[in-house]
Amino acid sequence: MSSITSTEATGVAAPGAFVSFLRFMVCGGGVGVLSSGAVALLAGAMPWVVANAVITVVSTALCTELHALFTFGTGQRAGWRRHWQSAGSATAAYAVTSLAVLALHLVQSSPGMLTEQTVYLAASGLAGIGRFLVLRLFVFAGDRDRTRPSRASRRRPAQATAQVTVARVSLTQAPGSRLVLAAGA
Repeated sequence: MSSITSTEATGVAAPGAFVSFLRFMVCGGGVGVLSSGAVALLAGAMPWVVANAVITVVSTALCTELHALFTFGTGQRAGWRRHWQSAGSATAAYAVTSLAVLALHLVQSSPGMLTEQTVYLAASGLAGIGRFLVLRLFVFAGDRDRTRPSRASRRRPAQATAQVTVARVSLTQAPGSRLVLAAGA
């Protein structure tokens, strides 16, 4: 039974680090901006830390699917294992954003919504960079490794193959003319 790589299965190679990071910023950043608004709305009905936890769970599930399909180009849905792995990095991001906002409230007893959102988004940005590294290097690394040549094959020099077709060529003199180049089989 032959093994099929994700490139062969999907027809799409995994994107490089720069492209993945741009896609990560679009997907994660877009969901993050929507999430910050949702946290602010939910915080009116429940404690901020609980609202952040609820939105973090929902946005993590959504982002993990987006990252599997688009950011890291696996061509398939994330699956439970990747959702759990992604949840670990999201838990760290949750802790960073929660601590940043709690620290803001320690420094300033009643910050305005704009100040709170600025602190939240700045902390989310820093946590996002950490999440990108974890997702790229650990969670989705297996798919990327299968689409690239192995280290051993990169060390061996490439073997060039050439096809040479030999045809019989002769110089003849046709009656009433000069030399003629004639090709035959």
